[in-house]
Amino acid sequence: MYLSTALILYFTILDVLIYYLQKQHEENNSSLSSSSDQQSRQVDNHGEKKGPSTSTSSSPDERCRQFTLAEIKAATNDFDDAFVIGKGGFGKVYKGKIDFVETTDVAIKRLNLDSNQGAAEFWAEIEMLSKFRHSHIVSLLGYCEKEMIIVYEYMPNGSLEDHLHKKSAYGSNSSPLTWIQRLNICIGAARGLDYLHTGTGVQHRVIHRDVKSSNVLLDNNLTAKISDFGLSRTGPAYQPGSSSTPNVYTDQIKGTFGYMDAEYFSTRRLTRKSDVYAFGVVLLEVLCGRPALDFTLDEQQHSLSVWARQCIKEGKIDQIIDPSLRGEAESNCLKEFGQIAYECILNSSKDRPTMTKVLARLEFVLSWTLQSVQSATNRKHAGKSMFIGKAWSMFLTKGARRMSPNIKKLGQNISNKKKSFMMAKGGGAQLVVPPRGRPIMIPKLKMFTFSELKTATKNFGQESFLGEGGYGKVFKGWLDSVTLAPQKTGDGIAVAIKKSSPNRCQGLNEWQAEVKFLGTFSHPNVIKLFGYCWEDKNFLLVYEYMQGDLDTHLFREGTEPLSWDTRVKIAMGAAQGLAFLHTTENNVICRDVKSSNILLDKDFNAKLADFGLAKLGPLNGESHVSTGIAGTYGYMAPEYVATGRLYVKSDVYAFGVVMLEIITGLRAYDYTYNSMKQNLVEWAKPFLINIKKLQNIIDPRLDQDYKRRYESCRAHPKLS
Repeated sequence: MYLSTALILYFTILDVLIYYLQKQHEENNSSLSSSSDQQSRQVDNHGEKKGPSTSTSSSPDERCRQFTLAEIKAATNDFDDAFVIGKGGFGKVYKGKIDFVETTDVAIKRLNLDSNQGAAEFWAEIEMLSKFRHSHIVSLLGYCEKEMIIVYEYMPNGSLEDHLHKKSAYGSNSSPLTWIQRLNICIGAARGLDYLHTGTGVQHRVIHRDVKSSNVLLDNNLTAKISDFGLSRTGPAYQPGSSSTPNVYTDQIKGTFGYMDAEYFSTRRLTRKSDVYAFGVVLLEVLCGRPALDFTLDEQQHSLSVWARQCIKEGKIDQIIDPSLRGEAESNCLKEFGQIAYECILNSSKDRPTMTKVLARLEFVLSWTLQSVQSATNRKHAGKSMFIGKAWSMFLTKGARRMSPNIKKLGQNISNKKKSFMMAKGGGAQLVVPPRGRPIMIPKLKMFTFSELKTATKNFGQESFLGEGGYGKVFKGWLDSVTLAPQKTGDGIAVAIKKSSPNRCQGLNEWQAEVKFLGTFSHPNVIKLFGYCWEDKNFLLVYEYMQGDLDTHLFREGTEPLSWDTRVKIAMGAAQGLAFLHTTENNVICRDVKSSNILLDKDFNAKLADFGLAKLGPLNGESHVSTGIAGTYGYMAPEYVATGRLYVKSDVYAFGVVMLEIITGLRAYDYTYNSMKQNLVEWAKPFLINIKKLQNIIDPRLDQDYKRRYESCRAHPKLS
């Protein structure tokens, strides 16, 4: 399940983000770097004083080997030009072979004595790469101080720039990168940058300062790795008492034209958002298939960032997409990717997202793409929905005459292993199956600002308050039906906004799970998530507004009792939602199925809600997922409580409990009763043997409705 793996990695990274959001101010304590690298024009023309960096006082990581010049010459046949695989501002790059445990291909970068780069870049590269190890950062294997030579792992597929703009270098028959390959490369590079910005340690952060497509290298599997740290800067992660954006002030502007944002150029204030801008340009290169600067084009198109930003702003993104991507990727995915790039290259650094947010959104684009590919290539989905037949056995014995043909149809669909979307209509719960092969539409989530949600709820005022649960308070808000911009009360569409309680440790985990699962799929019987917000310690979720829940209609005093038809309709809707989630493609175990998590609209259509405890189901033939015990007492399956092993059928057990609540009108667990009747399942089991005993526990509020239906059942021997 690639999608599952990608989403799990994404939320692991979000965990790191929350920890480090509290440490936000950087300043410059490191020595000045010098000029930019390969194939690029230098911003600074004055040169820089050369000399050993202060970093030389600290010895490189012990994993970084110091080579002799003789070893380097042997590896490159005395720097034979036949071994040259590239050339940049620092000097030539050779492919060589070094004996470690076994002979290994390496890339050897040798300083050109005529270059205006030198000791500063050499020691900066060693210092950075010897400290930080990450799967998406190129590995430093060693160095030779005598001639300032650096030895890296060899990346056989060159750079992203080579594949995007120098296809002929790999032969005239080479194919352009596919959309999925491009997405994976961008995500890999984003992971590397996010690590530099947030994950290198509490005390320091790294600003790369030369992010560009030629510095995104690709291994055998096209896995992206960030390279070339000669211009990188480090600084303290934050400054106590300051909440301003961490930054480093530089005496000289360094970097590559086409990738530098105007704010850094004019202020000399270097921040992590400077890397975000450059990465946005790389995203545009990937989307448009053209370099950051191209002086062969019309003047208004010389700069990719300036031209593309204007096109996206005017809604003309279709005009800038690489022709090789047309027809390969869905338009919505391309537009969302372009929107991410657009936000990265905004003029003001404070308006740009962090790399963590960029990475999260790229992961979503990949998941949408994989889902659409899967839907297009595999129209027949094998479902894990056999449980519906068993779940409805009680209703078969009690169901109305007009229900039986539809339930038979449902059973046929299940036995044939055909996946279908089923929508409840009217009191008779008629089943409607859409045409075969209908694709699953993936929702596009909006990232709201906290200010927008304050406006939508009148500053989370008491008049907007709907209720409170374990996660936090829920408020009613109003948004524009198209743009989702905040509106006045009564205008646009109503939404439910769930706001986490402050300083609640499980709030983040539950928030992540909600976005993770509800941001992946859409179904008529699963609550719709419009978007989310995280700012500081505020974690918010924005859902479609529902009129109530099953728990309220069953158990709250003074509520109009539900008719039998309505109860059947609600149960069928919930079952259809679960069947969808349990399919092989989605593979989701809700882990907290209960009546209060079955929400109802004004027509009593049921929608499953609250995925804060949800888990991806077992993979690779496993039957269960091992996890900590979490859920609601009275609904948790006994074997799960006893062993910690979570099965798809753990949800089936919980759904069976909900069905008992629907039939009896009693809660799953109620301390107000004597010990025998407190646990609904244990108390009701003896009555489920046959229809006559079942009569004794039917909700008395059904009264005449039940008696009428019971007489109908007796008229049909097969149902009696």
